[in-house]
Amino acid sequence: MRTRRVEFSVSLELRAGVSPSEDPEKVQKAMLNVIGVKGEAQVVRDTDSIVIISKSRKSLERMRDQLRDRRVRGAARRLILARSEGGSATIMLNRQAAFEGVIALCDNEVESPLGPIYLRLESDDIEGLTEWLTAY
Repeated sequence: MRTRRVEFSVSLELRAGVSPSEDPEKVQKAMLNVIGVKGEAQVVRDTDSIVIISKSRKSLERMRDQLRDRRVRGAARRLILARSEGGSATIMLNRQAAFEGVIALCDNEVESPLGPIYLRLESDDIEGLTEWLTAY
């Protein structure tokens, strides 16, 4: 296994739409479940969307642990790298699973009936970030 540098910048943005029939508090809870309580994040709520922004690697530790525990690191790595462009990657997460505290990756929007949570990752070393997030 090759060794990658462990220092890289991290910026993440979680974004989800909120329909009129949804409770914004539940949508926000689902989103915060993705990053856990350790992360230092800023929450921005609008009438029809919620955005959570963080520049802390700690915000990704919960996701990293879940990818390891659920044994989906390889699939996550392929998905992130396939959706990488320049120094960023955007993936989709199932909103209902996130509400229950489970990280479930979506390949397309229909896999999350209420609409996915979009996770945009940015880094000066997106491959290094991906390697760290999905490390064995």
